[in-house]
Amino acid sequence: MRKLSLILLVGIAMSSCNSSTTKNTADSTATADPIAAVKDTAAAGFVPLFDGKTTNGWHTYGKTTIGKAWKMEDGILHLDASKKADWQSADGGDIVTNDEYENFDLKVEWKISKAGNSGIMFYVKEDPKYEYAWHTGPETQIADNKENEDGKLIKHRAGDLYDLISISKEVIKPAGEWNKTEVIANNGKLEIIVNDEHVLSTNLWDDNWKKLVAGSKFKEWPDFGTFKKGRIALQDHGADVWFKNVEIKKL
Repeated sequence: MRKLSLILLVGIAMSSCNSSTTKNTADSTATADPIAAVKDTAAAGFVPLFDGKTTNGWHTYGKTTIGKAWKMEDGILHLDASKKADWQSADGGDIVTNDEYENFDLKVEWKISKAGNSGIMFYVKEDPKYEYAWHTGPETQIADNKENEDGKLIKHRAGDLYDLISISKEVIKPAGEWNKTEVIANNGKLEIIVNDEHVLSTNLWDDNWKKLVAGSKFKEWPDFGTFKKGRIALQDHGADVWFKNVEIKKL
């Protein structure tokens, strides 16, 4: 009886210990340090393009400073388009990275205002002979597909490679909600992922690419889509737009 009692007591103790360990593990997971995600990103080789406090590392296209319409608010970059200057914002304009990138993986979270329009451009070449960033680099569209006029046009909807290729499925969340866009450009291969869905794949600079450009509005600018290294740009199209968690990894 004593041996049996001892065995039972040991069994109960071990069961209690295992239960406690399981509970502690679950609790640890549930209360994980929120900074961990940022650390994981850094470990994966991604570098933030905004420090969450300033617009350091960026400037208005064709200038050395950045317009006051671009404001960093609680870690979120906001283009305040309340004051207009033609089709753009007063003291706004497209902004570009100080650095140029060749092969990269770019991640951006964004939301657009009602009826708004904006875009994420890449391989942008900054030169006085090009009036706008979009005269040089391709753009993945940002738009309110429901209310913006571009949302009714094929190849002009949010997620599309603007005026070139439409995304394969509708995955865009409506105005006022956060979306995630990932652009992977590596040795001429372009992949676009929106809200964790792979929606577009193409090759840059080959004969088919040249045909796409020739059949688009960009045929007016002979250098468009030819650059293999350039800046990342965020567009001012005269509408309020917000960006966060903008990060890039060189490939």
